[in-house]
Amino acid sequence: MSRGRSEVPLPPAPWNPEEPQAFPEPEKANLPMFTMDYGRIQIPFEFTLWVLLASFAKIGFHVYHKITIWVPESCLLIAIGLVVGGIMHAVKEEPPAVLDSNVFFLYMLPPIVLENGYFMPARPFFENAGTVLWYAVVGTLWNSVGIGMSLYAVCQVEAFGVQDINLQENLLFAAIISAVDPVAVVSVFEDIGVNEQLFIVLYNMFTFVADMPSVAPVDVFLGMARFLVVGVGGLLLGVVFGVAGAFTSRFTRTVGSIEPLFVFMYSYLAYLVAEL
Repeated sequence: MSRGRSEVPLPPAPWNPEEPQAFPEPEKANLPMFTMDYGRIQIPFEFTLWVLLASFAKIGFHVYHKITIWVPESCLLIAIGLVVGGIMHAVKEEPPAVLDSNVFFLYMLPPIVLENGYFMPARPFFENAGTVLWYAVVGTLWNSVGIGMSLYAVCQVEAFGVQDINLQENLLFAAIISAVDPVAVVSVFEDIGVNEQLFIVLYNMFTFVADMPSVAPVDVFLGMARFLVVGVGGLLLGVVFGVAGAFTSRFTRTVGSIEPLFVFMYSYLAYLVAEL
């Protein structure tokens, strides 16, 4: 080849369809005798274990009555949850996002509320409706104001060194701690067998939390209007779905096995519509 001329590459040979092609043989994979895919079932498996642990704990509390005499059952369940959470934190286990606000309010709380509402005696409730509303609204409001003002007075004592906490922060804290969880109260009072009227009154204790950074006069009236809308709206939704469930039960005489399903579904639908 002469100097200064570039070498021209030869064109590839034409493809012959009759000529056999050589491919690498794939590796032969044997059929596994045992496999484990924990990530696929991690969330439902661990959730079931949590519920099973709480159920066994509840059985143990009722077997050994001496435990619940000194410590309420709800406090013991909280303590067990703290122990399990501490173990998971100690072993540096990353728990899956199972229990978030949506899971709690949409799947775990409805059965608790519906169970207490279904087995609540209706006659004593309506006979003591005035007392229920009085304790639920005025009682909780009076409790919040009293605790907030008392805490503010304590904060003014120089010996405690908390003068930087103003009146609004004390009232916010009082509103939080004054709102008693009705489900926990019902579970405790049901075990010790309190008076039926007191049971009904405490079950309907109204819960409110003020989470606004500043409260203007118009916010007070809006809060009162919202309370009426939520209370009356929830009552109307309960009546509508209750009537719908009663009307549907007229046609389930021959298929009585699905009646409990209708009771649960209508109740759950009422809860979901109220959460809109």
